[in-house]
Amino acid sequence: MEMRLRIGEREEALGYKGTFRFETAAETIGVQERDARFSGPVLVEGTLENTGGSFRVTGEIRARRAFVCDRCLAEAEAAERYSFAEDFRKGASDDEASFGDDGVDLAPLVRDAILSSLPIRNLCRPDCKGLCPKCGVDLNQGDCGCDREITDPRLAVLKDLLKK
Repeated sequence: MEMRLRIGEREEALGYKGTFRFETAAETIGVQERDARFSGPVLVEGTLENTGGSFRVTGEIRARRAFVCDRCLAEAEAAERYSFAEDFRKGASDDEASFGDDGVDLAPLVRDAILSSLPIRNLCRPDCKGLCPKCGVDLNQGDCGCDREITDPRLAVLKDLLKK
């Protein structure tokens, strides 16, 4: 599905403000599965406003992202929201967002908003305890009873000093 906002006569209507809504798949806007795996559609809603010299596009993206927790390796899914805002000028230079006679293509803006907002670490929940480094048991399910104290061998001599 194309995510294009038609400008047309709105270019002459100073102060125009309208809403838009698109529903698409992540692959359609260029978010590949190696970037993130989304279950279900990606919903984009926002407003288009003629500010005189440009068109301001603001909005929010809602999607459900599936992932594997980086600590406990459990499959997890989270409802996520990403916001965006951009000013588009007609015939702008290469470093500015621009629009042409066919309107504003939102797909690159939505893709960039999603990719730049993806977390560095995927956690099933903020207090995830992860896996036991000795036996591999999921510590969210309960304690395994292992002695998980890991002493750096270079610091073992200091530990012996505390005992004396």
